[in-house]
Amino acid sequence: MTDVTEGTAALVLGASGGLAQAIIGELMADADIDTVIAVSRNAAPEHFSNGSVTPMWIETEYSEPAMAAVVEQLQSFAGRITRVVICHGILHSETLWPEKRLEDISAESLQTVFQANTVVPVLWLKLLHRLLKSKQRCVVAALSARVGSIGDNHLGGWYAYRSSKAALNMMLRTLAIEYGRRVKNVKIISFHPGTTDTALSKPFQASVPSDKLFTPEFVAGRLCGIMAEAEIDGQLSYLDWDNKSIPW
Repeated sequence: MTDVTEGTAALVLGASGGLAQAIIGELMADADIDTVIAVSRNAAPEHFSNGSVTPMWIETEYSEPAMAAVVEQLQSFAGRITRVVICHGILHSETLWPEKRLEDISAESLQTVFQANTVVPVLWLKLLHRLLKSKQRCVVAALSARVGSIGDNHLGGWYAYRSSKAALNMMLRTLAIEYGRRVKNVKIISFHPGTTDTALSKPFQASVPSDKLFTPEFVAGRLCGIMAEAEIDGQLSYLDWDNKSIPW
């Protein structure tokens, strides 16, 4: 990995998905960012480059030791990271589908969804805090979901996904309090992107009005704008794509 010793950096974790790729593109267009670092299980796409920004792609598994090794690789960026976007998440797969009723719940599915949606994002923030601590303003956003809101749950279903995002929100809120004491230059946002036209939402788009199905580029632009304006206040903000607060 190239050792970049000057300038600011942005870090995108879980970088292979459609929204993550759009976020990378948005960050690469930001004149205030010198290096964009992407971390993924998969190899870098062919288009991962930009003339004015140094691109870096790191392949890794998401065990805690492997993640710790990635953070060790990034030591030269300590105090220079201004943006972190955590894009990990799973809703469905070939062997997993959102539950419609109690009988659909399984321990295996719960463990798979919680690992991706809750455990991995929080482990990153556990491991990264020393890199982020500095006088440099830094904003962290983790992709959550409105369905993780307990107060806004009027439909039921989707047991694993809903509860994993609710757990993520509680983890982030608790972590933001500790960051507020120990890493005071960091703001944390739990972000609901809305229904975005990616593989994650593809099977569920039929009932979504056309004006509520967003392109990844639109959502990436909204998120980066929100991050640019966020106040460093030692609190977690639970926000949607329109910068409106979501009830817990």
